[in-house]
Amino acid sequence: MYGARRADFPQRIVCLTAETAEIAFLVGAGDRVVGVPGTTRRPEAARDRARVGGFTTFKLDRILALEPDLVLAFSDLQRDVVRDLIGAGVSVLCTNQRSFDEILGTILLIGAALGCEAAARGVIQDIADEVRQIREYSAVWPHHPRVYFEEWMDPLIAGIRWVSEIIEIAGGRDVFAELRDRHAAPGRVVTSEAVVERDPQIILASWCGKPVDPALIARRPGWEKIAAIKTGQVHEIDGADILAPGPSLMHGLRRIHEIIQAFQATG
Repeated sequence: MYGARRADFPQRIVCLTAETAEIAFLVGAGDRVVGVPGTTRRPEAARDRARVGGFTTFKLDRILALEPDLVLAFSDLQRDVVRDLIGAGVSVLCTNQRSFDEILGTILLIGAALGCEAAARGVIQDIADEVRQIREYSAVWPHHPRVYFEEWMDPLIAGIRWVSEIIEIAGGRDVFAELRDRHAAPGRVVTSEAVVERDPQIILASWCGKPVDPALIARRPGWEKIAAIKTGQVHEIDGADILAPGPSLMHGLRRIHEIIQAFQATG
C-alpha cells in the first residue's frame, strides 16, 4: 500500500501454529507477536511469548486477554477457535496451504498482511535458491530410491502433499505419490500389505509428536520382505522439521536429502 507505515499494520499478533510464528519472526514482525502455541520452537526468541494452547486445544479467554488485532491460524483443523475468535470480533487470517508452492505463497501472504512484503519475498527467494541447488544436485543421480513416509502408525497414514514433494526434491520417489492430493489424513490411509507391495528402499517416519519406534516398524508382519527393513533404512524425521507447513520444512528437506545421499553411497 502506497505510503503505508509500520503502524498501519497489526501491532498485536497471536499465532496459533508454529509455522505462523516462525514466518512472523522471519519477516521482521517478531516484536509484534504477543502469543504463540506451545509447539513453537523456532526461532528461540518466540518461545518467550505468552503460550495460548496447543494446535487444537486453545483457550479463547487466554487469546482474548492478549488483545490481538490479528490472529494467524491454519486449516480447517482450527475452524472452531477461528469461529469463536471471529464471533468475539477478532480479525483472523487462516491459511490452508498443502503444497510446497502454497507454503511459499503463505509466507508472502502473511508477510504482506504484516507490512513486511519485501522481507517475505527475501525469505521466499532464499528458500527457492536452496531448493534449486538440491534439485540440481540430486537430478544427476542415476537412481532415485523408493521412499515411504509414515505420518501415523495406527492406521498407517502416508505423507501429506508437501512431504511427498519434499521427498522428490531431495532425490527420492514417494511410493504413495498418488495420494498427495488427499488433503485430509483419512484419505491417505494405506494398508500394511500395500506398503510391502510398494517395497520402499527407505522408510521415513514422523508420528505427529509421538516418538517413532523403528524396531516396532521392523517387526510388523510381512515387513521383513521390504528392502528398507532388510538394510536398516528406517529413519525418524523430527515433526517440527516436516509436519509444520512453513520455513522449518527446509530442515526436513536437508535431513531427507542427507539420508538419500547416504543411501546412494551404499549402492
